[in-house]
Amino acid sequence: MNEELQKIESIIRDAQSIVIVQADNPDGDSIGSALALEELLHQMGKTPHLYCGVTIPTYLRYLKGWDRVESQLPDKFDASIFVDVSTLTLLEKINTDQRYKKLQKSPCIVIDHHGEVEQEIDFAEVIINDATKSSAGEVIYGIAKALNWKITPDAAEPIMTAILGDTQGLSNELAGPDTYRVMAELIEVGVDRPQLENRRREYSKMPEIIYTYKADLIKRTKFFLENKLAIVVIPQNEIEDYSPLYNPGPLIQADILQVENVAVAIVLKRYDDGKTTAAIRSNAGYKVAGELATYFGGGGHPFAAGFKLQDSIPLDKLLSDIASKTDALLEVIDD
Repeated sequence: MNEELQKIESIIRDAQSIVIVQADNPDGDSIGSALALEELLHQMGKTPHLYCGVTIPTYLRYLKGWDRVESQLPDKFDASIFVDVSTLTLLEKINTDQRYKKLQKSPCIVIDHHGEVEQEIDFAEVIINDATKSSAGEVIYGIAKALNWKITPDAAEPIMTAILGDTQGLSNELAGPDTYRVMAELIEVGVDRPQLENRRREYSKMPEIIYTYKADLIKRTKFFLENKLAIVVIPQNEIEDYSPLYNPGPLIQADILQVENVAVAIVLKRYDDGKTTAAIRSNAGYKVAGELATYFGGGGHPFAAGFKLQDSIPLDKLLSDIASKTDALLEVIDD
């Protein structure tokens, strides 16, 4: 057993109440990883708490247990585990929590797969950030196997969800041979893959008003770099009106990536106070999402990433900067 695994085993052994932290941009990997860890810790007799600074998006609510995620840190905890995030830039909300100082002073484990990031969580005692894995969920599965943790069906299903989320249904290059082996083992544990997919599709259904809104987003999508880059901008009033029904990013992004020649699709959310957030997705063969996000102070993996800008910047300049950096990254691939 290596030193990192020994530290993880020691921290969890000595803690009773453990908070599991997701970033402010939850996705299938983060919530799947969190729910898997919750079940694994339950099996050890621990008391896990689930935290995320924002409300879990509607499209992820097909996962059993999503409603146990709280938007505030618990009053009492002995340790923390950060999943699918290893940078403080994606944890803005947690800084305002009155219990954040206690979090900084308690034993902390980070489990991620995004590789190098800016503003690493410097108070973590253990950081496992394995960029060779498809997802944080796959990293957790490897840790569980190495430490002989019991993987029940209730842990296996969210791990599978985590893997499917970041590999875009096993369709991108993040899914390696080990990923498929893990998927097979999860099915052997008892995960009903077709049932899981049917649940996901059921929760992905949209109200008529969202269907109409999607048409508006399609019309407003702007194309750059000979259609290799596509961007759609969501103003704050639309975020407030439509996000409670359906997150605009997942609503439109997969369709944009189906447009001929598109390599990168970006959804920008623009807030009245000048803040901008970006969700970046790239097609197979164009592993640039993570590098593009890092350039703007964010992070992620090669096919899904994001960034957040606190300072106001004119939209035309931001679009120009994004196009310029994307062009430079795609040129390297084309060469």
